[in-house]
Amino acid sequence: MTRYDSRRYALINRWNPRNFEIIRDWVKPKPGDRVLDVGCGRGHLVNALRSVGIDAEGIDLNPNAAEVAMVPQVKTMSATSLDYVDGYFDAIVSFHAVEHIPDVRAALGEMARVVRPGGKVLLIYPAEPVRGLFAVPTAVILHGNPLKARQVHIHKLNPGRVEKLLWGAGLTPLRSQRRLWPSPEYATLSEKPADPGL
Repeated sequence: MTRYDSRRYALINRWNPRNFEIIRDWVKPKPGDRVLDVGCGRGHLVNALRSVGIDAEGIDLNPNAAEVAMVPQVKTMSATSLDYVDGYFDAIVSFHAVEHIPDVRAALGEMARVVRPGGKVLLIYPAEPVRGLFAVPTAVILHGNPLKARQVHIHKLNPGRVEKLLWGAGLTPLRSQRRLWPSPEYATLSEKPADPGL
């Protein structure tokens, strides 16, 4: 199993402005909304969201990410055991993290638990023709071996599979899209059903 405890891996995390754009266009957070970035790396996105008044924070399994983070709102935490109360966040976003998580069902279950009824969950994940193909550079950094890329990208995901997993976690898929730049990836947006008692 891959251990995410590399300072070098944390430091190569780069800012992609398109990540902010899809959150703005699909999730539509408002100033004051609480947003969690799962697998946030150094917190580039957390920083961008906070700069427009969104109460964002991030979690990453790599303890080095918090040490080299751009903002103090980055915590070391597993996506399968989120240390937040039920319904705490208005939205959850995750860019290129779910394919790394061995128990992706548990992670999605936790995301569903900590997002409020009516809240959104946005997942971005690679559109790999072969599992691990886009993880070769990461395998070299973490394992010193490009042939261990499938130990990095544990899942080969597509919208159909992700939507089934979301339904299983109690989230309702709303839309999916393939994005081609900067590398082929899918985006899937879901929502936690509103509380019928309200």
